[in-house]
Amino acid sequence: MAELRWNPFLKDWTMVASNRQDRPQMPKDWCPFCPSSGNVPEYEVMEYDNDFPALLTAPDKPDPVGTDFFRVAPNYGKCEVILYSPEHRARMTQLSDRHMEKLVHLWCSRFAALRADPKIKYVFIFENRGKAVGVTMPHPHGQIYAYPFLPKKMALETDSAKEYYEQNKRCLFCDFLQKEKEAKKRILFQNRHFTVLLPFFSAYPYGVSILSNIHRQYITDFTPEERHTLGVTVRSTVGMLDSLFGFQFPYMMCMHSAPVNLGDYSKTFHFHIEFYPPMRSAEKLKYNASSETGVWAACNPTCPENTAEELRQAYRQYLTEKEKPK
Repeated sequence: MAELRWNPFLKDWTMVASNRQDRPQMPKDWCPFCPSSGNVPEYEVMEYDNDFPALLTAPDKPDPVGTDFFRVAPNYGKCEVILYSPEHRARMTQLSDRHMEKLVHLWCSRFAALRADPKIKYVFIFENRGKAVGVTMPHPHGQIYAYPFLPKKMALETDSAKEYYEQNKRCLFCDFLQKEKEAKKRILFQNRHFTVLLPFFSAYPYGVSILSNIHRQYITDFTPEERHTLGVTVRSTVGMLDSLFGFQFPYMMCMHSAPVNLGDYSKTFHFHIEFYPPMRSAEKLKYNASSETGVWAACNPTCPENTAEELRQAYRQYLTEKEKPK
């Protein structure tokens, strides 16, 4: 059973993909993403079609469970795995500037290929990292989902940005970034092209964001220099998080570009990356309980200005460790 099911209360689609429940347990000493497995060729970075996708370019007809009220649709789309390195235990912080640049170029090329399909409405680049967020495959990798609909959170975000522009004739994200720079307290580090900060309204203790300093709609809009800097900035952000408590920090990394094949967002949307780390301290996880899950009423158990200072110290520690001779 694999299809989309319409939720009339939230006006959003749910992907039903029971085929993913049948994913086999991998042999203990075998990894399908290592070239030594014989499953993939030698590579530096590589796109790999997901073996158990929730979305398919040639979907089956939905199961006969739909009615006029219970709407269903084919689960059209694409699910891809992005392999960061052929080294099974490599960390992103160990990858060179050139390697990170190749990864960014791969993200961009796959984004461009997926958005070329007029049926696709949103292309989502993301990474799940660590057992705390359910990752069972330690090989360094991320994913890309290409949806035939605009997911609810992105619909809310793009609608808010459009409304703000109509009222103020300015980009909501640009104004947010400017106000954060003026406040200074939550800025973690910045360079010529990107700023890393802990948002004023962050729902997660260490829920950092990366914003492009220049208004860009899509990841593919970046110049070669900006792409190079994006790779370094993402790696530095991960290094900062890893330095926070001295262990490989679990997180969900979510790249937000504008929707595709749904009109012009050039003035209203601004590329950014959001991190959702589940840690509230070195020993404690932040669970999304009833308030957060049942009614989407977010609650941050820490003060962003205080945790921003923790993160700045972690960034300085990351830079110190990075400069030590290997």
